[in-house]
Amino acid sequence: MRSRLRKLYAHDRQFAWNARIDQVRTGQGLCRCIRLRIWGAGKNSRALRVDLLSRATRSRWGDPAATDGAYPESKDVRAVIDYALGNGWRPDDLGGTFVLSEARHAQELLLPAFVVTDLLRLAERPTSTRQPAPS
Repeated sequence: MRSRLRKLYAHDRQFAWNARIDQVRTGQGLCRCIRLRIWGAGKNSRALRVDLLSRATRSRWGDPAATDGAYPESKDVRAVIDYALGNGWRPDDLGGTFVLSEARHAQELLLPAFVVTDLLRLAERPTSTRQPAPS
């Protein structure tokens, strides 16, 4: 299924964005994680990517991932764009991806329903398949 590109107007330009819903395991169980991607100058421009972890906590109905309906709203996307532009993202550059990481940006990029996380990126890393050398 293709993801839908949404439009947002800010800073005298049109941005296109999409958000993919995923899950990550945390100390609270499975939690909803959203991979947000934004383009500011067409499909060949430098994309912006940030993974957002929902602030929802475990409820009596189960893991947050199963019961959480959190999804970024336009105001969340606008806040991410504003922050990224102020921190080095140049959407007119060609190619590549500008990533907002938990380590560098979570303390400053504050959203009401989400926190910046690296858990989704870390979960996607391939595990080592190297075998120990024979003795």
